[in-house]
Amino acid sequence: MLNISGFLEQITLVRIIDIALVWWLVYRLLMLIRGTKAVTLLRGVAFVIIIKLVSWYVGFTTISWLTDQIINWGAIAIVVVFQPEIRRGLEHIGRSQVFRRQQVDQAERNLIESIDQAIQYMSKRHIGALISIEMETGLEEYIETGIDIDAVVSSQLLINTFIPNTPLHDGAVIIKDNRLAVAAAYLPLSDNPLIPKELGTRHRAGVGISEVTDALTIIVSEETGGVTITRNSEFMVDLTHDDYVKYLTRQLIKTSDEETMTFLGFKIPKFRKFGSRKEQ
Repeated sequence: MLNISGFLEQITLVRIIDIALVWWLVYRLLMLIRGTKAVTLLRGVAFVIIIKLVSWYVGFTTISWLTDQIINWGAIAIVVVFQPEIRRGLEHIGRSQVFRRQQVDQAERNLIESIDQAIQYMSKRHIGALISIEMETGLEEYIETGIDIDAVVSSQLLINTFIPNTPLHDGAVIIKDNRLAVAAAYLPLSDNPLIPKELGTRHRAGVGISEVTDALTIIVSEETGGVTITRNSEFMVDLTHDDYVKYLTRQLIKTSDEETMTFLGFKIPKFRKFGSRKEQ
């Protein structure tokens, strides 16, 4: 005799896993398009769907027919409009391997070394700087506000970019895929009342971008030469040389004892708490 209760439990478990996978895929899709123009277009699609549902419920036949036509032809339009995001997503999946170990990348070591040399030079001379590094969340919305550079990151290039009274010094440098994408980019300013008043616009911009993305942002104070790092709505002020180098290494390079497992692009890191210095 068949075990009906066990069979039903198995079906329920399969449905739960099915729903969980769908929500996970939706989450990954939203994270992939976050920070791009696709978010605005996605809102437009949602608006059309809402109109369709309301018109169907109320009985507006003409409006319902028009929204049907938009939805029917929308698949082709979405492929055309979302072409950059679709390509970026497919490239992201193509670079990922199921349960692969991320090895130390020499390009990332060179990036940290270049940033470190630039920070030391600018900190000693009180040259203000704002450097934002794209992590998982796209920064296309903010890259579009800057001046295209698209060059290999070097300490000399970073230093020259932030030299006072030069055309590119005002604003942020955004680093994407280990390359200096743009300079003089505008980042959103934070309204967080917990930010000390002595910290200026660069620090508010650094905290602001950390509130809406997972970007790692480095700020060099023009007044004190102090180094601040912001990420995920948190900021660490007046870091020593060893502090920020270790932090950058942990965030950008996964060493043999900090390797990261990935599944279809989803990172499962071995977490290690970073002891940040609190502002005094």
